[in-house]
Amino acid sequence: MDIVYIKELEVETVIGIYDWERKIKQRVNLDLEMGTDIRKAAASEDIDSTLNYKTVSERLVDFIQHSEFLLVETMAEQIATLVLSEFPVPWLRLRLGKPGAVPNAKDVGVIIERGARS
Repeated sequence: MDIVYIKELEVETVIGIYDWERKIKQRVNLDLEMGTDIRKAAASEDIDSTLNYKTVSERLVDFIQHSEFLLVETMAEQIATLVLSEFPVPWLRLRLGKPGAVPNAKDVGVIIERGARS
């Protein structure tokens, strides 16, 4: 299985459990690896034959900007569900970070894998 990836996608959103967090937008960042087969696109050089990372990125930015989650865990699960249901992706690995959430740490968050990897 080949992997198409998106690295360090940054989006502003409402995320957090504290009252003050519910009133502001904070930055989250993500890395996404998606299992796919690139051979058809490589042979044809046809963008419609591949998993278009621009289309996936635009969909994720729209989804995240318009969401309001309490936990990064919930956001990660919803992102994974969205990608697996809307794109031809049988497997993904997602790293979702919330920089600045913990003093003295550059970033904190979760890494999940979903789908059947072959």
